[in-house]
Amino acid sequence: MNVAFLPLAQSHQVHELAIEEHVVTAVQWLRLGVEVIGAALVAVGVVVAIVHLCRSAWVHRATRFTSTRLILARYLALALEFQLGADILSTAVAPSWDQIGKLGAIAVIRTVLNFFLSREMKEEEEMVEHEKHTVRGSPTAG
Repeated sequence: MNVAFLPLAQSHQVHELAIEEHVVTAVQWLRLGVEVIGAALVAVGVVVAIVHLCRSAWVHRATRFTSTRLILARYLALALEFQLGADILSTAVAPSWDQIGKLGAIAVIRTVLNFFLSREMKEEEEMVEHEKHTVRGSPTAG
């Protein structure tokens, strides 16, 4: 479209629409990048947890899963934060009420998941600390 022949008001609107399209495209690319980071964190967390589990099984022969679960939980909690950020970005530019409703539902679900995951991590970390102090304080420790 040749902007030179349009009235000034229409020319201004065309430029605004072009800028808005660029902003929407940039936000969508950013959202995709944040989603990829979240998915990569899950994948890295699974690999790290599997390696830790295998090392624990090899060294100790009797495997305790608490430390492995804590490692994986940390990665999952961080990945949930990134995924929620991606969901927020998806509704950042001119959202519809349907998108806002979906974001609200997703945000509630992910926040609840993260809350319980964080609470479980805290409880397990306290349990690990308690076990360390119990083993150090025992007469057979040495």
